[in-house]
Amino acid sequence: MQSCSKALMVQGTTSDAGKSVLAAGLCRVLARKNVKVAPFKSQNMALNSAVTADGGEIGRAQAVQAYACYLEPTTDMNPVLLKPNTDTGAQIIVQGKVLTDMDAKGYHNYKPNMMPYVMESFERLQNKFDSVIIEGAGSPAEINLRDHDIANMGFAEEADIPVIIVADIDRGGVFAHLYGTLALLSESEQNRVVGFVINRFRGDIALLQNGLDWLEEKTGKPVIGVLPYLHGLMLEAEDAINVSQLSNDEPKLTVVVPVLQRISNHTDFDPLRMHPNVDLQFVGKNQRMPAADLIILPGSKSVRSDLEFLRSQGWDEQIERHLRFGGKVMGICGGYQMLGELISDPLGIEGPSGETNGLGYLALQTELRKNKQLKQSKGSLTLPGQETVDVFGYEIHAGVTKGATESAPLELKDGKDGAVGMDNQVFGSYLHGIFESPDACGAILCWAGLQEAQGCDFAQMREDGINRVADTIEEYLDLKRLWPDLNLWEK
Repeated sequence: MQSCSKALMVQGTTSDAGKSVLAAGLCRVLARKNVKVAPFKSQNMALNSAVTADGGEIGRAQAVQAYACYLEPTTDMNPVLLKPNTDTGAQIIVQGKVLTDMDAKGYHNYKPNMMPYVMESFERLQNKFDSVIIEGAGSPAEINLRDHDIANMGFAEEADIPVIIVADIDRGGVFAHLYGTLALLSESEQNRVVGFVINRFRGDIALLQNGLDWLEEKTGKPVIGVLPYLHGLMLEAEDAINVSQLSNDEPKLTVVVPVLQRISNHTDFDPLRMHPNVDLQFVGKNQRMPAADLIILPGSKSVRSDLEFLRSQGWDEQIERHLRFGGKVMGICGGYQMLGELISDPLGIEGPSGETNGLGYLALQTELRKNKQLKQSKGSLTLPGQETVDVFGYEIHAGVTKGATESAPLELKDGKDGAVGMDNQVFGSYLHGIFESPDACGAILCWAGLQEAQGCDFAQMREDGINRVADTIEEYLDLKRLWPDLNLWEK
C-alpha cells in the first residue's frame, strides 16, 4: 500500500468547471496506484442524491467518487447536503439525516454550527485513509458567501490542506477566471493554492502556451496541466441535467420526461440517455410534449407544488391524450405519487399543509410524513406480459402510499412496491435507479413497446467513464507536483 499527502482539495472558478469529474478522476488515479483514498465534499447543494449502505443520504457526485475509489459511499463523504425545496429555502441534511428546513438567510447565519460536523466527518476519513480528495462548491471567490464558509477556502483553512483551482476554458475567459479568482482570495488562502488546471480544451495546445506562460508569471502559480474536452463522457451529473445521448440514426422508442421545478434524481434517466435504441427528450417550461411511446414523471422534492406546476403547463391534458392514443406512462417516486388519487401533507413537510388531488391513474393515496424513507433495495420486477427479472435501486421519499398491492409489480426485500393500472398503460414505483438494472431496464422498455429490448450495462459505462478521466489525468497533468512523495508517474 502506497502512502501520500493526506489531502488535496479541488476548487473551481465557477459551478460546473469540472470539480466533480476531476476529483473522481484523481480518486481513481490514486486507487489504481494502490493508495487507500476516499472522496469528501463538506457541503453540497443538489437534488441528485444517493443512499448509503448505512441508510443515509449524500450527494450523487460523492457516490460516484466513492465508486472511483472502489468504495461503497458513506455519509462522512458528504456531511452536509442541501436539497432546495423553494427558490429561497432548502432541506438541511447532516451526516445523512434530515436536520430541518431553512431559508437561505437563516442557513447562512446557522452555518458555523455545521463546521464541527464537517470536521468530524473529515477527520474520520483522514484517520482511515491514506489520502482524501476533496471537492469544493461553486467558487471560492463568491464574496457574498465567504463569511462562515464551510465549502471552499473556509474549510481549506480550517483543515490546513493544499488546493488546486480548475477552470473551464470552453466557457471562455479562462485566464480572467483563474487570475481573478486567485486575486480575490486572502494572502493565506493564496498561499495554499498549489496550481491551476484548465479543463475542456479543444485545439492545438501550442496556441495556448503564451497564455499559460503569462498566467504563471502573473500569479507565481504553475499550470499543472490542460485537460482536453472529453466527448461523450458518461458520468452522472451533480445537479445540471445532461441531455447528450449516444449517436443513433434510428432510435426505436421515444421517451419524454417533463422537467419539474423541483425535479430530483434525474440521473435515473442516464441509462436511457445512453441506450442505443432510446430517444430521450426532456421537456421544459412552456414546451409541449412531443409524440412519445413512454412518458415518465420523475422524482420531485416538492411533489404537490410540482404537480400544480405540471397542470399549469397543460402537461396533465397532454398525458391524458397520450394515454387515449395508447401510449404508456411511468412514474418514479414523486412521479409515482402524482399518478395516484390523492397526496396529503398534513404536517407541511414539503410546503404549506394540505392535500392535492393526484392525476388519478392509480388507485393509491399518499401521505407525507416526517421520517424520510432511505434505503437500498433489490428484488424482482414482474410487469404484465413480461418475464420476472432482477431489479435493484434505492428509495428516498417522505411519502407513505397505500392502495391495492395485490398486483404490485415489484417484490423487494422489504415488501411489495409499485402499481400497474389503466389497462396496463400506467406503471409507478418508488425505486430510483431502476434503469440501472439491465434486465429491469429491458423489461420496462419492452413493456413500453420496444421489441426485444435489452438494458445497457450502466455500471460498466460508469466504470469506463471514470477510467477514461483517470487515463486523461495521467496523460495531461503533472502529478509529481501534486504528490512528490509518490514516484509512480513517469512522463
